[in-house]
Amino acid sequence: MSHPSFVSPDLIRQRFSKAMSDMYREEVPLYGALMQLVEQTNRHVLQSDPQVARQLDSTGEIQRLDLERHGAIRVGTADELATLARLFAVMGMQPVGYYDLTPAGVPVHSTAFRAVHEAALQVSPFRVFTSLLRLELIEDQALRTFAQAVLDKRRIFTPAALHLIECAEREGGLGEEQAQQFVEQALETFRWHHSATVTAEQYQKLSAQHRLIADVVAFKGPHINHLTPRTLDIDIVQAQMPDHGITPKAVVEGPPRRQCPILLRQTSFKALDEPIAFTDQADSRGSHSARFGEIEQRGAALTPKGRALYDRLLNAARDELGEFPNESNATRYNTLMERHFSEFPDTLEGMRQQELAYFRYFVTDKGRAAGALQTMALEDLLRDGYLRVEPLVYEDFLPVSAAGIFQSNLGDAAQSHYGEHSNRQAFEQALGRATIDELALYAETQRRSIEQCFA
Repeated sequence: MSHPSFVSPDLIRQRFSKAMSDMYREEVPLYGALMQLVEQTNRHVLQSDPQVARQLDSTGEIQRLDLERHGAIRVGTADELATLARLFAVMGMQPVGYYDLTPAGVPVHSTAFRAVHEAALQVSPFRVFTSLLRLELIEDQALRTFAQAVLDKRRIFTPAALHLIECAEREGGLGEEQAQQFVEQALETFRWHHSATVTAEQYQKLSAQHRLIADVVAFKGPHINHLTPRTLDIDIVQAQMPDHGITPKAVVEGPPRRQCPILLRQTSFKALDEPIAFTDQADSRGSHSARFGEIEQRGAALTPKGRALYDRLLNAARDELGEFPNESNATRYNTLMERHFSEFPDTLEGMRQQELAYFRYFVTDKGRAAGALQTMALEDLLRDGYLRVEPLVYEDFLPVSAAGIFQSNLGDAAQSHYGEHSNRQAFEQALGRATIDELALYAETQRRSIEQCFA
């Protein structure tokens, strides 16, 4: 049991998320413009669609909507990943899911650090999509050895941050003053640095292999490369971005627009071209692009059966398109997606009856007034209005969508294929623990909600 004077990990995570957002807004002014657009869109949806407002209010998501962010970082070594896992644990965040991005030509594999219980998620749904560079995929032996040597020399955590992580592990938590210091010190790991750790020529060699490799290896730390707010209508945001001086990517990643949103839809603006100074330059004469703005709309979490159907329909649409979705084929791609996804039920009851999505169950006013109903079957309680359901929001990520966002910001020259190199075992060995199965978490939350109804 935690000490009463300790600050809750959920509150530390909430404070860190706000501090990260404030820092990123200063570093990337377009992020501020994006936030304003998302806030306007969400306000419009809540005012114009009472059903959405009622659903978010009943599930408690309305309270977390303005807090919702996910960040993304990339680290270079097993030690960096393992220490990040310890840092995130202080904030109640655990590694959920394993994502292999190598088939899409991105030389990383990843996990998402987040809270795992629905009560903790309501306090702060902050997530960080964390990728580990796959140095073994660099074909040039000399370049691979150089990159490893550069990464081995850097220290991405402040001594004070490491000390506070050790204190939290040893004592079981952090007091108020320590928690404040922890947020300040942990933030330094994610800060942007205008000076590189390599020469201009070395940077070019790394970038020629893959621009993401240069982004990881050539800097002092894993700067946050995007911070993503949650919108209630991503198509409105996509359409209005140009009016706010923001150029969106050609297509929204994920499923097509639906009455009942599923999984995750994402869009972004192009990576910024930022001035940097190399070690053989006295001032910022070079440039680097990696940090971009991203927006997401979250829908229902799908069961294994639902995910299998989603993957089949997505693959069918992409196979028929025959190329990477881009500006020239965006209209045809959207048409193909809508046609193929017509096979996926677009009502909550249709998804529930076919066991395609996870739901939370709630006792209605009628159910509370009725008293003891434990002998009735779940379906009868739903049919007679004693219980109601709301879809569980999807808290995680989609490998194809993540790769699509990465690729649209890495340019056409990025390597397009690394073959099948999935290595979950190596990732978890570097992490120092197994990643958590996200589908098991959703199933557990659904089960808990049914038990609470019967109680």
